[in-house]
Amino acid sequence: MPSFRSSPSPVTIVVDTREQEPYGFNPQLVTQVRRALPAGDYSIAGSEQTIAVERKTLDDFVGTVIRARGRFHRELRCLERYERACVVVEADLADVLAGRYRGDAHPHSVLGSALAISVDFGIPVFFCSTRQIACRFVEGYLLRAAQRRSDWQGQP
Repeated sequence: MPSFRSSPSPVTIVVDTREQEPYGFNPQLVTQVRRALPAGDYSIAGSEQTIAVERKTLDDFVGTVIRARGRFHRELRCLERYERACVVVEADLADVLAGRYRGDAHPHSVLGSALAISVDFGIPVFFCSTRQIACRFVEGYLLRAAQRRSDWQGQP
């Protein structure tokens, strides 16, 4: 995987203390620390109030958007104020449409919820097929966000 960093300074990914099964990122690219985040599961040290990734398994995503909608909408309202935020689902969109999840939610309701998150809150939802692919995506997303932050801060 190519490095997204443009400077020699290390990038530190912050993993929320409530994240039950945290990703293991490439230690050659990042360091990892655990502490409470105001929103999301992953962020960049120093940007915890502006950059966040919310990670979901497919079953968790379905349960959250269907049964825990109020709580999740409160978190999305917080995330929509961030410079960079996204939701990463460890599944393919095809899994949603085929109903390959626990519960009786209709696939169109789940898809509609994902679209509402993207359109109504302006927070993209990325379906990343597997946990391993989602981990690589989150790592790359946060490295790119850290690079953009460094580029922006370095400008006069």
